[in-house]
Amino acid sequence: MVNLLLFGLLNPIVIAVILIVLASLKVVKEYERGVRFTLGKYTGMMKPGLRMVIPVIQSWERVDLRVKAVDVPDQDCITKDNVSVRVNAVLYFKVAEAEKAIIGVENYFYATSQLSQTTMRDIVGEVTLDELLRERDEISKKIKMIVDKATDPWGIKVESVDLKHVELPDNMKRTMAKEAESEREKRAVIIKAEGEVMAANNMSKAATMLAKAPGALHLRTLQSINDMSSDQSNTIVFAVPLEILKSFEGFAKK
Repeated sequence: MVNLLLFGLLNPIVIAVILIVLASLKVVKEYERGVRFTLGKYTGMMKPGLRMVIPVIQSWERVDLRVKAVDVPDQDCITKDNVSVRVNAVLYFKVAEAEKAIIGVENYFYATSQLSQTTMRDIVGEVTLDELLRERDEISKKIKMIVDKATDPWGIKVESVDLKHVELPDNMKRTMAKEAESEREKRAVIIKAEGEVMAANNMSKAATMLAKAPGALHLRTLQSINDMSSDQSNTIVFAVPLEILKSFEGFAKK
């Protein structure tokens, strides 16, 4: 009778102990770390595997160490030359020290996102529009360096920052389109002028060579007449060069 009574008393205790042990078992995955607190005080890291956390006395926070992508939303920025633009970006970061990410900041994901937004606005305000469009990589590296340094106390490692899109006002788009069109027209005029100069130089050289060679001009004239006569529909107005008339004068003197 006593044994039955003891068994009846111990049975709930054993079950309670088993339940407590099962509840205290925690699985930490390979890409995670656990930050353990005992009576509210930080008492160590929990590495991957099966770990025990005593209920009531201990608590823990799970931290993901994988690289995270933060979409930095569109930000209204004013460049150094007072042009209003909308800029967005993407930030890649990971937790390097899990205990700092939990103890050093309330919400490291939100804090990193907000910091990247304000930093991007500040950096865009330090450059002109041309620099923003031409030197995206350098500006991205500068934003990354500033955010990475500011998040060091939080145990955050910034991998990269990439500017995705720079949206210009409509009037600025039209102005840039006109500027690009004017630039293309200027290049076309320059190329045409250079071609005319080259053609004039070649014609000058050809005229000099024809003038120096006796009979060369006559041969050139005959060749031109022959080329025109190949098409019967052509009407030829023949102009006699002065050199030919001068040659006739020479025959007359003889």
